[in-house]
Amino acid sequence: MKELESQLTIAAVEREVGLSKDVLRVWERRYGFPAPLRDHNDERLYPPEQVQRLRLVKRLMDLGHRPGRLLARPTEELERLASAPPAAQRAGGPTVAGEDGLSGELLASLRSHDASGLARLLQQHLARDGLARFVQDIVAPMATLVGEEWARGGIEVFEEHLFTETCTRVLRQAIASVPPGRSPVVLLTTAPDESHGLGLLMVESFLVLHGARCISLGTRMPMADIVRAAQVYRVDAVALSFSSAFPARQLPEVLRQLRAALAAGVEVWAGGAAVRRLPAIEGVQLLPGLEQAVAAVQAWQARH
Repeated sequence: MKELESQLTIAAVEREVGLSKDVLRVWERRYGFPAPLRDHNDERLYPPEQVQRLRLVKRLMDLGHRPGRLLARPTEELERLASAPPAAQRAGGPTVAGEDGLSGELLASLRSHDASGLARLLQQHLARDGLARFVQDIVAPMATLVGEEWARGGIEVFEEHLFTETCTRVLRQAIASVPPGRSPVVLLTTAPDESHGLGLLMVESFLVLHGARCISLGTRMPMADIVRAAQVYRVDAVALSFSSAFPARQLPEVLRQLRAALAAGVEVWAGGAAVRRLPAIEGVQLLPGLEQAVAAVQAWQARH
């Protein structure tokens, strides 16, 4: 009992550390930290050492550091960084590739609610770089940056949604302009509990550029409908995308169920941030990055 009395509730952590309850829950799912205990009512309780680590992370975030990188470091390293001279503490440089300040421009468009300016910037870089580089060098890192800016309170939820919807519209138009491929035939969707579809579009971009014929069903597709669609469209592979927000404990069972329900000749591909730490699953190809998705297509084409 005394041990539980020393823990802080999520409301107390929000008040004392300055991180919202939503951010704490997202970090717990995405990064595995914090890792709160639970009381008899299944409410979160945070031990003092976790609260202290959260204080360090919040202090460094206020200096411009990204939470994903901070949470991957041991507490001792965070303490050293926090105690360094102010100039050494500060994070610097844009996150998106290039030296043209694009990350700053895109974030400025979001924060000023300039939806047309955001779309114009994205279209310009798509036209300049081509679809593959646009996805890999701009959309993917910006999606990470925007998510982390929301996590640290730098942008609001509706601004994150604006970025996602604008990227979605630009990518769909770009994909539609690519001459249709022939093989393999790939069914693209997400599991019922996965609502994030931008990763799915990024994968589709790379697949169609390498000759695949993609059939996209969007997000939150019931398992029975995925299996039925795979039969109707006679697909060669079913590709599912799992964002970092997807419950990690559910993921292996979802993939095993899908593998068991599909015909033996239909491959199962699983991509996205959530699969990066997933152990191997028999009959499932894990594709944590866009390069692995391309490799899966090329391997299929080589075999057939």
